[in-house]
Amino acid sequence: MKFTKTLALALFFIFIFSSAFSSHALEIKEPRLEINAKSAVLMDVNTGTVLYGLNMDEKLPPASVTKVMTLLLIFEAIDDGRLRMDNMLTVSEYAASMGGSQVFLEPGEQMCVDDLIKCVVVASANDAAVTLAEAVSGSEEAFVHQMNARAKELGMNNTCFENVTGLDDDTTNHLTSAHDIAIMSRELLKHEKIMEYTTIWMDTIRNGEFGLSNTNRLVKYYRGATGLKTGYTRGAGFCVSASAKRGDLHLIAVIMGADTSNDRNVAAAKLLDYGFATYGIYKDVNRICGEVNILRGEKRTVTTKCNDFTLLENLGNESKITSELVIEENLTAPITKGQTVGKVVYKIDGKTVGENPVLANEDVCELSFAKIFVNLLKNIVS
Repeated sequence: MKFTKTLALALFFIFIFSSAFSSHALEIKEPRLEINAKSAVLMDVNTGTVLYGLNMDEKLPPASVTKVMTLLLIFEAIDDGRLRMDNMLTVSEYAASMGGSQVFLEPGEQMCVDDLIKCVVVASANDAAVTLAEAVSGSEEAFVHQMNARAKELGMNNTCFENVTGLDDDTTNHLTSAHDIAIMSRELLKHEKIMEYTTIWMDTIRNGEFGLSNTNRLVKYYRGATGLKTGYTRGAGFCVSASAKRGDLHLIAVIMGADTSNDRNVAAAKLLDYGFATYGIYKDVNRICGEVNILRGEKRTVTTKCNDFTLLENLGNESKITSELVIEENLTAPITKGQTVGKVVYKIDGKTVGENPVLANEDVCELSFAKIFVNLLKNIVS
């Protein structure tokens, strides 16, 4: 009986202690939204936080929203030099044979990468998408293999691609989820140049002879819209990955399986409206942490740096955040570049809501005995 009372008392104090020092958690509210679609998700671009989900992990056909991954791999190929915007690509017979949305590329026709990307983004052109994929990987099949590998790297656990376009007449398992689409959309938006294309309303190719009109009506009608990609097939219904930015808050709303294009647009706008009305972003960028004192080093101080810090908060709370620099005591050489030597603590009303490590920006070697002896001699001589 005495042991039971002691145990209960111990558990009580453990509970009190853990409650007093529990970490802050963002309050994700459960909005009552009527979304006329099979699946939906709202995600914050800065942090990847999911703010709303409706059957968000259900595997569904994505139609041309598939091209978000296609474009991601294209931009990664441009970044590492495998492809350049001014490269002229020759259209294959296979690429020219694509049905669905297209810009009617002819076999043997040449078009630069810049225009082909514009065709994929604005007009959802399947022939342009395949032309780009073949340029990067040699064949659509090889490119699809890379798409699936990249999806796995990103943690898209409910995704399997069978082509680069989203055409699903002949597919058996070309599926993804709203959550996975948000993940790859967020990754694509890290390439800020994509927004130069996704915000185009109307444009032309072939020296102005062929007009392009954006399939994403939100680009014209939704304030702050930054893209991203629509899709439709009979099997998939109407889908969209819609992104928008107001101030520092950048959101992605994914809708899958809507009955009409209007349902799709209304649902995406409703999710984005909810996000902008509910959440805000706190940013701490270019912070200077100065030099930190160290012991027994060849130098007495080490320069430091902090990475930019972003925190998603309930609207209004972001303006209440304060920060405090906390440096570790008795730091002793050797110090390695990138080593954590302190932290910036962010608080709201005294409660910690986030931490950002302070990192050494250089190596500092330990002061050797020989170096100490030399220094002593210098002092004696002087």
